[in-house]
Amino acid sequence: MKFKLPILALTGFSLLFASCYKNPVTGRRSLNLVDEGTMNSLSAQQYTTFMTTNKAVVAGKDVAMVKNVGVRMSVAVQQYLAAKGQSSLTDGYHWEFNLVNSNEANAWCMPGGKVVVYSGILPITQNETALAVVMGHEIAHAIARHGNERMSQQLAVQAGGVALSTALSTQPGQTQNIFNSVYGVGGQLGVLAYSRKHESEADHMGLIFMAIAGYNPAESVNFWQRMASMQNSAKPPVFLSTHPDDQQRIDQIRQWLPEAQKYYKPH
Repeated sequence: MKFKLPILALTGFSLLFASCYKNPVTGRRSLNLVDEGTMNSLSAQQYTTFMTTNKAVVAGKDVAMVKNVGVRMSVAVQQYLAAKGQSSLTDGYHWEFNLVNSNEANAWCMPGGKVVVYSGILPITQNETALAVVMGHEIAHAIARHGNERMSQQLAVQAGGVALSTALSTQPGQTQNIFNSVYGVGGQLGVLAYSRKHESEADHMGLIFMAIAGYNPAESVNFWQRMASMQNSAKPPVFLSTHPDDQQRIDQIRQWLPEAQKYYKPH
């Protein structure tokens, strides 16, 4: 007996298959229903708003360090993707690296390569290599399309039986609201609603990116140990809001270090 699936179901399966994104580092597949052009456009709008109300630090050694790390990390990402034949994953990226004055220990990267480091995290990084740990981790979230995955999950639920293309074109406000909820816009931008699975994946990817950029990935253990020591404070850093258990994270990083070290060539 031959079974016939409804056309709607077949269409849904085709959509899911076509929208499945394979992580270039870990190989994990995820649902990415929102095209990257839309993600980058929404990101650029919110980034511009943030930078208008949070002026960047424009001079000094810390600014130079942030921009130097950012450029090296972005080049490393491009080198890695080119070697994998996946350079197109950063099509539409216009990299920017800014330092803003804030007591918060935080940093983030939005789709399209918009990276912001808060000055409050620099006393914890303490050196350029540890800053590369932070920036590599945040850039990894963008390359892994974690924001798109979170948006896709919410859109799939909220759009219901409506075709996604119809939902995106006829309900742009809903799309904007979902983007805002994923990226903390309207509340505290940078408190990204990533899962612990995403955080672990970004740790893994970040180690490789920083190693290719010429930063010793072993420094990541020292950095996360410093961050862990702040967990007992009355107000732990925003950067730790959804991150994995400290010891679990450090243990995982130690497991990934041999892989990352293969890419490491000091500058």
